[in-house]
Amino acid sequence: MNLKFQSTRDVIVSTDAFAEATRFYGSVLGLPLTDHGESLKAFETGAFCLYVENGTRHGPVFELLVADVQAAKLQMVAAGCTVVEEDPGVPHCYVRDPFGVVFNLGRAAAS
Repeated sequence: MNLKFQSTRDVIVSTDAFAEATRFYGSVLGLPLTDHGESLKAFETGAFCLYVENGTRHGPVFELLVADVQAAKLQMVAAGCTVVEEDPGVPHCYVRDPFGVVFNLGRAAAS
């Protein structure tokens, strides 16, 4: 089964140094804050939206939207990817490809 993967312009950086990271992106780089919560802040860069998330470090995480997160996860694992983090309640799944890139598989809006 081949699913259609659609990228977004969102890049997520998870870090256990959340306060320091949000200060860096807002103060040092001067990126405008576009959304914020207790554990997630969004900064507009122009080319992409950078989300800083309080959590386990994964390196940069690029978002891909699919109609069926579970099927996409199984397809990617069968191709050599590993699951890094998963929350079926959202649903979303962080998957590291065989080359070290981490993707957040999220559900695409029904069209």
